[in-house]
Amino acid sequence: MSAVLEHPRPHAVLRKPRGAKIDVDGVSHFFDVSGSKLPVLDSVDLHVQPGEFVALLGPSGCGKSTLLRLVAGLEWATKGRLAHDGELISRPDPSRIVVFQDPTLFPWRTVRDNVALGLQARGVLSTQSARVDEALALVGLTEFANVHPHQLSGGMAQRVALARALVNDPSLLVLDEPLGKLDSLTRMTMQSELVSLWQRAGFSALLVTHDVEEALFMAQRIVVLSPRPARIVAEIQNDLPYPRHRGHPRLAELRHEALRLLGLDESW
Repeated sequence: MSAVLEHPRPHAVLRKPRGAKIDVDGVSHFFDVSGSKLPVLDSVDLHVQPGEFVALLGPSGCGKSTLLRLVAGLEWATKGRLAHDGELISRPDPSRIVVFQDPTLFPWRTVRDNVALGLQARGVLSTQSARVDEALALVGLTEFANVHPHQLSGGMAQRVALARALVNDPSLLVLDEPLGKLDSLTRMTMQSELVSLWQRAGFSALLVTHDVEEALFMAQRIVVLSPRPARIVAEIQNDLPYPRHRGHPRLAELRHEALRLLGLDESW
């Protein structure tokens, strides 16, 4: 079967949840390595407003993904407090969904069945099955509902992962390098589609990426982190309206500023 990318249908809209307010206050984190403490995060304070799109930039291995795992409730911080709409984050929750670099689809299940996993696990699929169709329509995969993952391109597989996340009506989408394994053209297409999904579905978004251009193209605010143990070095506000154009001179200015903060401006 052809794996040609299909653009999402603009009229397909999920019910809009209220975006999450996320508060990270004084969070430090250590890994236990052979009985020694390896510092990963150092007194991080981060606040995501409802419906905001925030990107995290920093050197490889600085602790960005660890911070995402703490926000998602997959790990417990060594020190500090994380809250979702004022409630302490102590465990994973369907309102906070993580989308990883690898789509991790079950190869024996169809696209529809992969998307339905969350509803099935919660025991509500029989009453909310229409949400599967809504999510598939939102990411432009209605016609591929009954195919299997091996019949999809990389971009389409990542769309399935997004639909699997959106079917749960998340108030926060946690994006851990979700486009990192895609070719450059597919990646640019998916960047635009992710922004469109965020605008239509109404969730808050927290993105980790090593790609400065990706962060500036997608996010409203870019948080720059230091080498490990990560601390916040600076924040860049990007008030350019959507849809954004990659050749806009303001993006070039912000790009140079981000590279300067990362210590890379002399090479550009």
